Amino acid sequence: MKKIFIFYLILILISGCKTVTKKVDEASEKETEKLSRFLKKTESQLKIEFGKPDAVEMLENQNKILVYYDSKFKIKCERRFEIDPTNVIVAFRSKNCF
Repeated sequence: MKKIFIFYLILILISGCKTVTKKVDEASEKETEKLSRFLKKTESQLKIEFGKPDAVEMLENQNKILVYYDSKFKIKCERRFEIDPTNVIVAFRSKNCF
């Protein structure tokens, strides 16, 4: 009887983890969709949406990275946008944003 209880408990825990993973994947997909609409837009359009960046980094190829930080539930979200010398967004990366 004890083994059956442990088996069901493990089964419930595994199915719960799949649900959480699915929700995180869906939120990440929405984040990617949101940020991808900024590709090929100008730096000023990005600043209208997100405001002043928290950090600016320069790359060797003369591109710059605008970094935005946010916090939800004490989890630090980081969004990075790469901007070419003509002030057009060419790439982005998002970490822990959902």
